[in-house]
Amino acid sequence: MKAIKSFFKNHRGARIAGRIVLIAALAAAALALFVALYPPFSAHISRPDRNIYTARSINYEGNRFFNQEITAVGARGIDPYADRSTGKGAAPAESLPAVAPALLGDPGEDDLTVTWLGHSTVLLQMSGLNILFDPILSERASPVPFAGPRRFTPPVLTAEALPSIDVVIITHDHYDHLDMDTIQAIDGKVGLYIVPFGIENDLRRWGVAGDKIVALGWWEETEAGSLAVTCTPARHYSGRNITDKNRTLWASWVLTNDAHKVYVSGDTGTGRHFEEIHNRFGDFDLALLDCGQYSTDWAQIHMFPEEAVDAALTLGAKAAIPIHWGAFVLSGHSWDDPVQRFALRAEETGLAALTPCPGETVNWKNAPFSPSWWWQEIE
Repeated sequence: MKAIKSFFKNHRGARIAGRIVLIAALAAAALALFVALYPPFSAHISRPDRNIYTARSINYEGNRFFNQEITAVGARGIDPYADRSTGKGAAPAESLPAVAPALLGDPGEDDLTVTWLGHSTVLLQMSGLNILFDPILSERASPVPFAGPRRFTPPVLTAEALPSIDVVIITHDHYDHLDMDTIQAIDGKVGLYIVPFGIENDLRRWGVAGDKIVALGWWEETEAGSLAVTCTPARHYSGRNITDKNRTLWASWVLTNDAHKVYVSGDTGTGRHFEEIHNRFGDFDLALLDCGQYSTDWAQIHMFPEEAVDAALTLGAKAAIPIHWGAFVLSGHSWDDPVQRFALRAEETGLAALTPCPGETVNWKNAPFSPSWWWQEIE
């Protein structure tokens, strides 16, 4: 009798275990299917794509991109200027003041204007072109509309209010830089997309015509009219879901013509790439630099504001603008610490810091070349 009971008991346990394994397998399959098919997540990268990246990239191996310096996303560091915090909250008590952009209706070849639209969204007018970096006009920097970092300041411009955009340039695929809803909303106004390797697949998945996309690796160059656009290194990482870390490239960008030279850092930690970029291109007129969403908990992938100023000096920039702040809370620092600390360090070092408020257009021909300190009156 005991043997019979033991048999049925063990058999029942085996059936339960089998069901658990089956349920787990079905759940894993469902998750994999969701990750593969949900449009905001990363698109599939084909074998031919991988062959291209291998042939043309200096930092691609094992189906993933890597930094030129050993970099850990969660590497801790020390913030030597932490005592400079303004002590305000992570978000302002009310929306930041914004002004209507003063864009040139017909920019000339020698014109240079920059309009900061919040966070890392920047509209440059250069070489007679309207060039839009990292457009995100959505309420959240997230793959879903109901959760994730939410704006504390509305977009300065709607998709409808944007002018025609000759070139959109993307620095990397994180949700606060590459937003599906914004891309789909503005695509009818965009003539060309220039992106780091891998992001071309996301754009095509979202309905962008393939002949409008140019994908580059580090140190590769393309042209848009008289403007040369070079993909340059950054120290960061990529990924839009739990399975695709570093499957697409992250980058900074250099824009040059006969009149001006502009550098846009994208998200980056400090590193030797700034010196290497300067060695190749010489001094810059203007540098737009990541200086927000930093933390001692991820010190190698975002610069502290003072490091951003030092990077501008290494680049030989005549002037610099702090970006990657002023729209979302992605770290624990006070909302205005990035610009406050950037301006103080610039003052100490003699760097000309430009600190426009959201929507304000800076025209290089009459740029103030000094910070306005407008944020200090806002809690």
